[in-house]
Amino acid sequence: MSKASETWGILVQILLGGLSVLITSYLLPGVSVDDFLTGIVIAALIALLNITVKPILVILTIPITIVTLGLFLIVINALLILIAAKIINGFTVDGFWWAVLFGLILGLINSLLGVSLGAKQA
Repeated sequence: MSKASETWGILVQILLGGLSVLITSYLLPGVSVDDFLTGIVIAALIALLNITVKPILVILTIPITIVTLGLFLIVINALLILIAAKIINGFTVDGFWWAVLFGLILGLINSLLGVSLGAKQA
């Protein structure tokens, strides 16, 4: 695959991710996104956090993740969403449980749209 087509593929994935963020925020009263551009920035930041910060958190929390049979990964996703909400103006999440629900629904919508933000799958 050429570099140009890879670049376009990444841009399409981020645009679809932004759409997923907007749809999810529309469904949840505890999450607010100002506009589509903010949704795109959120999708890009969450992808960046998934690539950089999430692997470190997963390694550091292996024992609790094993004890909870992997459910602690939902907590890690919620923490990444709360970090994104602190960084981006125009994106608010009313609390931890809204972040958990946002992460779960966003993952569902992303899978329905075929979005794979984060580490590249081989």
